[in-house]
Amino acid sequence: MVIRMDDIHTPTVASGPTLNRYSNGVAKEKMTFKQLTDEKDRLEGELSALSAVLDSHGVNMNTGLTTFDGYPRADIDVAQIRTTRARIIHIRNDYKALMSRIELAVQAQFAENASRPSQSTTTMSQSTTSSTNIPPQQAAPSTPFAKVNSVVDGSPAAEAGLRAQDLITRFGGATWLNHDKLSKVAEVVNQNEGRPIAISIKRGEETLSMALTPRRNWGGRGMLGCHLLPI
Repeated sequence: MVIRMDDIHTPTVASGPTLNRYSNGVAKEKMTFKQLTDEKDRLEGELSALSAVLDSHGVNMNTGLTTFDGYPRADIDVAQIRTTRARIIHIRNDYKALMSRIELAVQAQFAENASRPSQSTTTMSQSTTSSTNIPPQQAAPSTPFAKVNSVVDGSPAAEAGLRAQDLITRFGGATWLNHDKLSKVAEVVNQNEGRPIAISIKRGEETLSMALTPRRNWGGRGMLGCHLLPI
């Protein structure tokens, strides 16, 4: 890895993912869901350790490393901080790519679970001659109950793909019927720290599904890194 020294504060690194194989040598295309989540835990552990290195110097990813007259600061290990920052950027890229693969697996499970009630409804409607309306519970996932007001760069929410102005229609088990002023969302987050939560959103005319993994030590406040407003 080559790091240019034209900007002492921000190392220049590749923007894409660097993770080609699982940590035990398994190609990422052949990872099982368990291996994917194990790798997620490993990357989160490394990110936490790297963040601790920055904390030990009293700096973060944006702290200036030069004096007022442009010389490297003598009170900190500038070389170690730059190397640590570069590694964090690489790991974040790997983590984002990994979460995309986990998201696909979660979406498949989410779709399978969502199809079960509709199958029961179809069977019931075929076995009866009476005409009934679709209960409101079945419409719940398509009704927004929260708006994403803001998303912090590099946060779990950003890595999952959430954007400001997205409308949340399902957040794990929380829907417009039971979110209780978003307290249900907080409950889902606290119960799933370190585990992907299947969420559904509306973005303009699109309906999207994604996986969001709440975690601490990502470099900001809370476990999501986004601000939600009830609708």
